[in-house]
Amino acid sequence: MIVVFLGPPGAGKGTQCKSAVDRYGLRHLSSGDILRRERQEKSDLGKKAQTYMDAGQLVPDDLIVAMMMKEFENHSDAGFILDGFPRTIGQAQALDQALKKNNNSIDAVLNLQVDDDKLEQRVTGRRSCPECGTAYHLLYNPPQKQNLCDNSCGELDQRPDDTAEVVRNRIDAYHKQTAPLVDYYQKQGNVRLLDGNLTIEQVTLKLFDIMDSLLP
Repeated sequence: MIVVFLGPPGAGKGTQCKSAVDRYGLRHLSSGDILRRERQEKSDLGKKAQTYMDAGQLVPDDLIVAMMMKEFENHSDAGFILDGFPRTIGQAQALDQALKKNNNSIDAVLNLQVDDDKLEQRVTGRRSCPECGTAYHLLYNPPQKQNLCDNSCGELDQRPDDTAEVVRNRIDAYHKQTAPLVDYYQKQGNVRLLDGNLTIEQVTLKLFDIMDSLLP
């Protein structure tokens, strides 16, 4: 099974990906994680990507695709759930061509949708302890004392990119970037919608229903 998972920042995509990986034995491929690993390992692909990143430029589609296809080849006996890839039409087309060479294709594109105001609320409410790493949310999982870690570590931190202005920009960029990608896959007839406004448990059940339908 090969599944592409789309979802804006704060939609809960990471949580749902983990549920799918645990239930169906898929390999979770995050383009961001793979890019960081290739750079740390100083592989040829990682070194090439680093030159663009050091110059403040986007890593070209062909390099991102090469990194992802390397993962496919190294784990050809496993199913995959793709997180953060593809991000552009060019990446999607290159992925389709690469999969076709190996007689594979994407089984489904899961589009996790959440209202923008809820996304902002979810992301801006996130806090974490810089000392012990415990995560909190001001609404859904607040600390016992305001802005203090329950483990007596001290004050909680908010990530710089979790502020309201940055989140709105990230959400806007996501919509602009992803809308053409959704249209591309809709023409292939493999987009499945997931209502991310539901509870985590409800979304997971909907996700399992969709993925169960993909099984032979």
